[in-house]
Amino acid sequence: MLVDFKRPTSYIKYLSSFTSDEWIKLALSNPIDILLDHAHCERKAAGVAIQLMFRYPSEPNLAEVLSPIAREELEHFEKILYFLKDLGHSLESLKPPPYGAELSKNIRKEEPNRMLDSFLIAGLIEARSHERLSLLALNSEDKSFKSLYESLLESEARHFGVYWKLAQTKFSKNQTFKRLEELSEIESSILAETFLLPRIHS
Repeated sequence: MLVDFKRPTSYIKYLSSFTSDEWIKLALSNPIDILLDHAHCERKAAGVAIQLMFRYPSEPNLAEVLSPIAREELEHFEKILYFLKDLGHSLESLKPPPYGAELSKNIRKEEPNRMLDSFLIAGLIEARSHERLSLLALNSEDKSFKSLYESLLESEARHFGVYWKLAQTKFSKNQTFKRLEELSEIESSILAETFLLPRIHS
């Protein structure tokens, strides 16, 4: 039976592909696995922001931008933990999809390219999270899950905007968007080649 899933009226400009109906169906059928995985995603996202602050401690205005992101990611991590606890679940390990590791392989080693790629990949991950949480918020029939997804959306959008703005303030517009297009194609190809699991980035 075909399901006509709701989709956002506008799409994120620099994502090169749309999420499939197959992923939406799988995610909606496995809401606890999706929440557990997203809790891990929020924790990892906080770690990325902190890691960048340590890697570039003298970079002007970087800590001022990334510290609030790290704090907000951890607040979301805690929010999901409490939501899961109310449902009788606790945080547990899940086999991660290859998405993050494969994307990170494309970060160039030499500076300043390493900084540019780190910003852009962090932004792409946030952008994909925003797209998929939007789909879950639109299509979830459980009001509590829908409300949770909706509460996470705004910050996901703000976060990918922050990373892409960081890239544009420290690199030329042409350099930034040329590399963003390259990485966006890679991001989409990784998803296309990944066996579907009930994960945010599978």
